Amino acid sequence: MDKVGGEDLGQVSAIRKVAVASAIGTTIEWYDYFIYASAAALVFGPLFFPTFEPLAGTLASFGTFAVGFLARPLGGIVFGHLGDKIGRKTMLVLSLLMMGFATFAIGFLPTYATIGIAAPILLVALRLIQGFAVGGEWGGAVLMTIEHAPRGRRGFYGSFPQLGKAAGIILANLVFLVIVAALPEEQFATWGWRVPFLISIVLIAIGLYIRLRIEESPIFQQVKETHSEARMPLVDVFRTYPREVILAGGACIATIAMGYLVEVYMLSYGTQVLGLANRTMLLLVVLVACVEIFAVVGLAALSDRLGRRKVFLSGTVLGALWALPFFWLIDTGSIALILIALVVMIVIASAMYGPQAALFAEMFGTRVRYTGASVGYQMGSIIGGGLLPLAAASLLAATGTSASISVYIIVLCAISFVAMLLVTETYQKDLGEVEDKERKLVSGRSGGSSRSSAEQR
Repeated sequence: MDKVGGEDLGQVSAIRKVAVASAIGTTIEWYDYFIYASAAALVFGPLFFPTFEPLAGTLASFGTFAVGFLARPLGGIVFGHLGDKIGRKTMLVLSLLMMGFATFAIGFLPTYATIGIAAPILLVALRLIQGFAVGGEWGGAVLMTIEHAPRGRRGFYGSFPQLGKAAGIILANLVFLVIVAALPEEQFATWGWRVPFLISIVLIAIGLYIRLRIEESPIFQQVKETHSEARMPLVDVFRTYPREVILAGGACIATIAMGYLVEVYMLSYGTQVLGLANRTMLLLVVLVACVEIFAVVGLAALSDRLGRRKVFLSGTVLGALWALPFFWLIDTGSIALILIALVVMIVIASAMYGPQAALFAEMFGTRVRYTGASVGYQMGSIIGGGLLPLAAASLLAATGTSASISVYIIVLCAISFVAMLLVTETYQKDLGEVEDKERKLVSGRSGGSSRSSAEQR
């Protein structure tokens, strides 16, 4: 039988199909998620909070952005629970439908001038639905890819769903860039901002077509066939993997914060603090996201050779060291120096974000993997992502200096460094072990002796 690098050609073709499908699906979901971020930075303040002063309006706008992160852990819990009981594929389809509904509805949402206080209330409600959906999306997309992948390539293939964030940002900002360039500012503020939300319906249809055609994870299918699903995945994961959940949440704080600093908060900082044009900042973010795609794949593949911890820990250290020089370059107002600052920061963040998918999947047993990986990641996303734009804007307003934001990033990098230092290396772990840690404990209490497939070998 034909083989490539020791792997069956059919197996290689199948994993590539799943990896590409995951990348496209997550791109569409992150596009939906990030057009909200772009709109929050550019227009939501005056449209939905017109009675506020400009700074207060920006803070309120970023506050609605942060609300989505509060719903993400709940989405991770619900989708994780069902994904560990029903399957990964079904949850991916459901999350895409929910995200599509909320995003499309925002495109029709009346502003404060039309319906008053009901406008921001509805905006928050739809943002909560977006957050709930993306909370369940990440774990499912990651596991579908990694549970198909061979042991020595899990970091590489696991990076494909991670690419969805950068690709979604590129797509979202390009759409905004075209609209901003094509319309006068007044028309953009009146109706042009709605277009990115409305055209998402087409992308959702494409995503559904792709996701309905992929196969369920073979490792989870084995769990289903042996009727060994966890009865209560959330209870089981906190009973058997409480340390791993907490460490996963702490480890991802820095990379999420650095990503949102570069790709969300900088839109507001560049236009309102530095006085740069909207289109300039949007273009810079697009260029940075293009670099991120290559950095994520390359550094994830490197973790297959060196291990997840070495690559991840290097990112936390470099992130802390770069935090102050980052704003020194940004505050010059030079487009070239700003681009250098952003690119270096996103490459450093990719040293953590690239291996993250494989790392989190490898930290949990198959029966509770969806729940464990999702809850850990989404816990970290609240502090790292949801609070970053709001905290950065608040710190700048309170201190008058960007150095305070740099200190905030350094603290988050320190938290992630400590958490990652306590994580056990995982890159050589066998995901084919159906009998995870919990089942060993259960069999131990019942007096039986159960050994994993890896131990038997």
